[in-house]
Amino acid sequence: MALHKGIVGALIEYVRNSKEELRKVSWPTRNDLIKNTLGVIIVSLAIAAFLGGLDYAFNQGLLWVLNR
Repeated sequence: MALHKGIVGALIEYVRNSKEELRKVSWPTRNDLIKNTLGVIIVSLAIAAFLGGLDYAFNQGLLWVLNR
């Protein structure tokens, strides 16, 4: 039983410490969050388009080589 209380006590202390640390966090403003989110979406779409273009080009090149 003593071990069980020790584990529960440690878990409770961990949750309390986590809540205390979360109060110290400098959270982004709504505008910062929107700007950063849009930036991530735009960069992700650009990389996806680039990789899609490479995939298409290599696919066409491979088909050209195989059909020669």
